[in-house]
Amino acid sequence: MGILDNFEKGLERAVNGAFAKTFRSGLQPVEITSALRRELDTKAAVVSRDRILAPNRFVVRMSHADYQRMANLGPTLIDELTELVQQHGREQRYQFAGGVSIALSDDRGLSEGMVQIDSSTIKGSVTWTPVVDVNGKRYPLTKSHTVIGRGSDADITVDDTGTSRRHVEILWDGSRAQVRDLGSTNGSQLNGSPVKQAILEPDSVVTIGRTRIVFRVIAQAAAGEPIADRRHESPAERHDMGGFWGPSA
Repeated sequence: MGILDNFEKGLERAVNGAFAKTFRSGLQPVEITSALRRELDTKAAVVSRDRILAPNRFVVRMSHADYQRMANLGPTLIDELTELVQQHGREQRYQFAGGVSIALSDDRGLSEGMVQIDSSTIKGSVTWTPVVDVNGKRYPLTKSHTVIGRGSDADITVDDTGTSRRHVEILWDGSRAQVRDLGSTNGSQLNGSPVKQAILEPDSVVTIGRTRIVFRVIAQAAAGEPIADRRHESPAERHDMGGFWGPSA
């Protein structure tokens, strides 16, 4: 079950004037999905009878307090937001000019509980990058063999006494990944079952000691302009107030 499964169960709430009053504890992930979905529907443009072009780059602005809370959720939040944007695009038959990219931005000009979406359409191709998320940190798999363990000679070092110095390795051949236990003392698990060596499907979970390793293959834009970091802009400098969702003035 993902962070945003409630969205898929119909529990999303439209962002409106009562937004901040309803969620006194601050911005919630499901509210970000609502704002992204609204932004997609608002900005989608009919190019031809069979082509509806939607934005593919998004900057999600929020207050400093909300930004800190969302950043603490780690890369999983961005992954799920990206997946939901792609899913909504498929359902509405939208087309994207390139890979979907979502970035969070700390906007000191926004009050807690408010969110602004800036969107744009950037043409570019998509590349798929294998990564592992380990204890909230993301590591791209840049080698064919990536060793994980508590030893200083491991490619990814974990602070976990329940793991061996060289506990497990992730193998990547350019299109497919495998996990292999390196004769560890306490063994390894794949999706809850003991494993010696097996194929890794996207979103597979490898557990070593108390450490949880999630394997993902993420889409990245291979071309196009990068999203600018606008966190230091003042409210008057925002270029797209149509993407602002929050309490009424």
